[in-house]
Amino acid sequence: MPLRIYNSLTRTKEVFAPLSPGVVRMYVCGMTVYDFCHLGHARVLVIFDMVVRVLRAKGFDVRYVRNITDIDDKIIVRSAELNEPFDVVTERFITAMHEDEELLNVVRPDQEPRATEYITEILNMIQTLEEKGFAYAAENGDVYFRVREFDGYGALSGRSLDALMVGARVEKDEAKDDPLDFVLWKAAKPGEPSWQSPWGAGRPGWHIECSAMSTCCLGDSFDIHGGGMDLRFPHHENEIAQSEGATGRKFVNTWMHNGYVQIDQEKMSKSTGNFFTIREILAQDTDASRAGEVIRFMILLSHYRSPLNFSEQGLMQARAGLERLYLVLYKGRVLNAVSEEKCPDRYRVQFDEALEDDFNTAAAIAVLFDAAREINRDLAANNGGIVGARIRQLRELAGSLGLLYQEPARFLGLSGHLDANKEDIDVKVASLIEQRGQARRDGNYTEADTIRVQLENQGIVLEDLEDGTTIWRRH
Repeated sequence: MPLRIYNSLTRTKEVFAPLSPGVVRMYVCGMTVYDFCHLGHARVLVIFDMVVRVLRAKGFDVRYVRNITDIDDKIIVRSAELNEPFDVVTERFITAMHEDEELLNVVRPDQEPRATEYITEILNMIQTLEEKGFAYAAENGDVYFRVREFDGYGALSGRSLDALMVGARVEKDEAKDDPLDFVLWKAAKPGEPSWQSPWGAGRPGWHIECSAMSTCCLGDSFDIHGGGMDLRFPHHENEIAQSEGATGRKFVNTWMHNGYVQIDQEKMSKSTGNFFTIREILAQDTDASRAGEVIRFMILLSHYRSPLNFSEQGLMQARAGLERLYLVLYKGRVLNAVSEEKCPDRYRVQFDEALEDDFNTAAAIAVLFDAAREINRDLAANNGGIVGARIRQLRELAGSLGLLYQEPARFLGLSGHLDANKEDIDVKVASLIEQRGQARRDGNYTEADTIRVQLENQGIVLEDLEDGTTIWRRH
């Protein structure tokens, strides 16, 4: 099947065909770095990392650009709150972002341009817009984009100019000609960071940053532009107007937007305090690497365009599901399931078909569980000849989603076989495990189940392997 992607601009799934055969140029709106990344940021990081991995697995040469907004109103406010230079603040949170994405197994983009590094390019684009009649300097020193001069404004968000005028207003410190116009360049206020421009000292508006950085890095026209659903309007709508107004060319072929994050069925909102940082969620597990993969798995369990509901129960279910997959890998390793046989392509075909249908990771992960169940059946039937090949295939398929990359024993918290690890648990617990083992050998499964429950109440989880051995871990 050809790869089909839902295009937010046309509101249909389209067969994906890059502008240059075999080469994909993709830009994603990144973080505004004035605080730690939250779960909404995690979804953007993971989703578009997944898209890049899948495209590369399909043989495309992907050039992935994800920007950093390192100057805007929120950053200036945070700088004042902390009594630190704005660039010290942004550098701290850029470092934190990179630490978070590493734990989420997110690969760095090929380019990560920062707005402050592209001031010259931003000024050049604004001047071009002014020369073409799309921009004007106001009396207060700001420069604005004339929305009504750009035909087709509102196509991405599906809003007409008349609808946009309802509720539109002009702030008291603005001097724009029309309530719909938006700022390209902001005149500096006393004490604010600023750069010199033909219109006086100031700094770029948020929207123009991405137009300048994306076209400088990827060209006037490129294949995919991504970001959260909240950016569809006005940010991405304004990007189209600025970019196409300046270049006269179609800006982007395919627009991708991931859905909102909800906390216990309510939309996540930082303004209301209804949100979690990535670090807060990671801190709930003693192993940050394991917690990072659980978050990634939870995000990929939902289709990227659907709302993602976060809850403690959902996080626990995601961990339990990931543990089931890792346990299959661990069982195969413990039982020395090695094989040079070729694995049938049935699961690979189903997996690829799911991802080719607008990156349906939920369906693709369902295939991983189907494959894992078949491995368990082969293990139970002592059909070791094919198990090694199936395990290799399972890891390869999961790897294209950035999953199952850790050592199974570490992820599971397994302490290994009982006989080799008696010293790792106290004598009483070791004795109970041995009693249960003897009860199972004697066929006294009622007693064995009673001891299992007793151990679980003490935080010890047992896993019985098909060869009769038992492994254990602390819950």
